Formats: sequence, C-alpha cells, structure tokens
Amino acid sequence: MAYRKFKADQLFDGYHLHGNDKVLITDETGGVQDIVSVSEAGDDVQSFSGILSPGLVNCHCHLELSHLKNVIPPHMGLIDFLCSVVTKRDFAPELIQQEIIKAEKEMYGNGIVAVGDIGNTADTVDVKSKSRIRWQNFVEVLSFTDEKAEENIDHYKKVAQTFENQKTKIKSQNRTSLVPHAPYSISPKTFKLINELTKDQVISIHNQEHPAEDVLYKTGGGDYLKLFKIFGIDKSPFPVTGLSSIRSVLPHFNNGQTILLIHNTFMPEEDVVFAKEYAEANRLNLIWCLCVNANLYIENKTPPIEMLLKHNCPIVLGTDSYSSNWQLSVAKEIQAIKNHFASLSLETILQWATLNGAKALQWGDELGSFEKGKKPGVVLIVKDFETSKRIF
Repeated sequence: MAYRKFKADQLFDGYHLHGNDKVLITDETGGVQDIVSVSEAGDDVQSFSGILSPGLVNCHCHLELSHLKNVIPPHMGLIDFLCSVVTKRDFAPELIQQEIIKAEKEMYGNGIVAVGDIGNTADTVDVKSKSRIRWQNFVEVLSFTDEKAEENIDHYKKVAQTFENQKTKIKSQNRTSLVPHAPYSISPKTFKLINELTKDQVISIHNQEHPAEDVLYKTGGGDYLKLFKIFGIDKSPFPVTGLSSIRSVLPHFNNGQTILLIHNTFMPEEDVVFAKEYAEANRLNLIWCLCVNANLYIENKTPPIEMLLKHNCPIVLGTDSYSSNWQLSVAKEIQAIKNHFASLSLETILQWATLNGAKALQWGDELGSFEKGKKPGVVLIVKDFETSKRIF
C-alpha cells in the first residue's frame, strides 16, 4: 500500500492542535492511517507552512444565490437586505448557473468538504451532481399563511424530489430535507407540516437576525411589515404571542430533529436558556450556526459568542451566500471570529469548523477529524487564516 505523509507548522486533528513534531499518514485514497512523531514517520514527508486540518465544513450557505456577488451593498441592514434579495432574483438562467459553478469550485478548492446548503429552487441540482463536496440540501419553504400551507408544501416537496431523483441516479451521499426559512415567513400550519415531514432529520431555520423578529411576534408590528408588502401582505399574517420569535416557533418541533439555528445575532440569554430546556425535554438536538462575516456584511454586528459558550451551546460555522459575504471561505470565518473574539482559543474555533460541523450534518463518522478509517480531506490553512487550500 502506498502512503502519503504530511506535516506543517501545526497539525489540528479535529480535537487538538499539535506542533510541528507530528506527521499525518494517509493511504493513497486519503484514508487516515495514523498520526505519528517525525522520528517515526520515515522518508517522503511533505512539509508545509501553516496549519494542517481536516476538511472544513460549511453548515450554512445559499449556493443558488451566487449570482448576487457584489450586487447588494454591505451594511444596509437586514430588512432592506431581504427586500433586495427578494427583488433581485430575475437573472438569466445561464448567468445563475455560471456563478453557481464558480462558487462550488471555489469552496472545493479552499478545502470545504461538506455543506449545509439552502435552496428555494432546484437550480443547483446539476452542479451538485458533479461535485466532490457532500451536500445536505435544505429545501427552504416560504409559506406565510395557513390557507396556502399545503399548496406551498407540495411545491417544495417537488423541488426536494428533484434533488432526491438526482441522488438516486448518481448514487451520491447527499441528503435532502424540507426546512422552514424563518419565523417571519412560515405560518403555524406550515410549521406543523414541516415537523411531520422531518422526523429525525437535520433541518435549519434562520433565527433572531434582527430585533424586529421578536417585535413581530410580541406586537404584530415592526419593520418586517415592509418585507410583507412586497408579497402583497398588508399586515402580519402570524399570531401575536407576546413572546420572542424562538419561543413562539420552536414548540412547533418535537419529532427528533437536529435543528441548526442560523445567525442568532440578536438572541438574548433568556431565549438560549429556553431553547436548550425545550430541546432537552422534547428530544431535539439544537446546534448554533454562526456566520460572522455575513452578520458583519449586513448589520455590522457579531453574534453573542461568549454567551453561547457560557451555556455550552454546540457551535458550527457557515459562510452564508455571496449575497451577504465577500467570499465563501470557512478560513475567513475563523479569521473574523479571531479578530473580534481574541480570547477564544484557536483549537475551539477549529473544532467548530471541522468535527462539530461534520457531526451536525451527521457525517461525523467519516469527516471532521484525522481518525483511522475516516477520509476527511487534508486542508492547509495559511497566512493567519487569510486563505485555505485543499492539498489532498
């Protein structure tokens, strides 16, 4: 059997960060064989400057929005940003496909091995059928009223079936699930239907990206009314609960799902406590997904990471889309977190970017760490997290 041997300034194995005295050994297919000391490694060791890491996991992306790169200016605020996304989707199909292809190539090249990818359409089916990245397809439902709930669910089930048909055809490891977009775009009946359709599946929901989300459920008013008007809705279609959005919608789920809470930029401590207690009592697995560069792009604000750590919240990383980020790079997400939260250990952040993400997407038995029998990919992170690249 032929072996490949790698060492660098540092080696991160998915759990711990080692110095330059360790060598990663893989077989010719990338399967991990061992991590040994330099003195035991023998000849033909490839040496690199930077950090060797298992392949990176991007738990939140919108690949189908890649054509919006540099279209929506930064720092315009979430409500105006959403209005722009909704009104800027009339692009030529050829251009959309070109940008999807470029974005997938970029992510593969910079060492991303698995993606939790949001899609309202089947625009990414063809690219994903040829991709060497694993995809957890989150077919994102928008359904504002109970009256349209079943009709809308039927539409998105057809989109999901397109992905599933392609998976069967090419025998891929990709998966597909229906997911709610956000508390401000899903009616109670629609939540009920999604809960029934996603037993024990991995799903996601955008959570508390803006204070207006809580205002909507507490009062029926607020800035989201501006977004609703684009859809021809004059007033909030959702029940006024007097509670925050997460307290209003999380109780719709009780079916063993793993739920990625996306963004959490304005999530207060009392809601974190509530969410964890509800999840434990109702057989849910909650994961907090941070997309720091997107938060900076849209609101110029970072999520409350120290508070999430205080409550032992499982954390993973995402890039969000090219509509709300300067690049699709998990390494740059690590860099942004280090820049804004200097006290956090690098080892912890790297865990979020690798093993935590792999476990959240339920590929932790194959990806996320350098353990014998896994084939997680080998990535080099260089220049203070300015770039990363796949080396095997």
